Amino acid sequence: MTTLNIRIDEKIKEDARKTFALMGLDISSAVKLFLYQSVQEKKIPFEVKTINGYTQRYESEILKEIANIERDLKNKKIKTYKTARQMHEAILGKKVYALNN
Repeated sequence: MTTLNIRIDEKIKEDARKTFALMGLDISSAVKLFLYQSVQEKKIPFEVKTINGYTQRYESEILKEIANIERDLKNKKIKTYKTARQMHEAILGKKVYALNN
């Protein structure tokens, strides 16, 4: 047997203690469980997500698409509209009349 020492924010430690207590675990048991599962699966035993709640791969794809759209807007490859009515008229190819006009 060996000892593992880690440094962690005090609030995270307390929040983790409370969370694990609800599951009937202490912090030491929870960390052991994490390590055993990591070794058994040969990976982190859960999906790691960014601060935005996405996987790193999905967030990278989103950011790439945003960059493509920004580039296309800058190069005027994307038509923009000032109002939803203008867009609707362009899609339909005709003037749209509102009921209250």
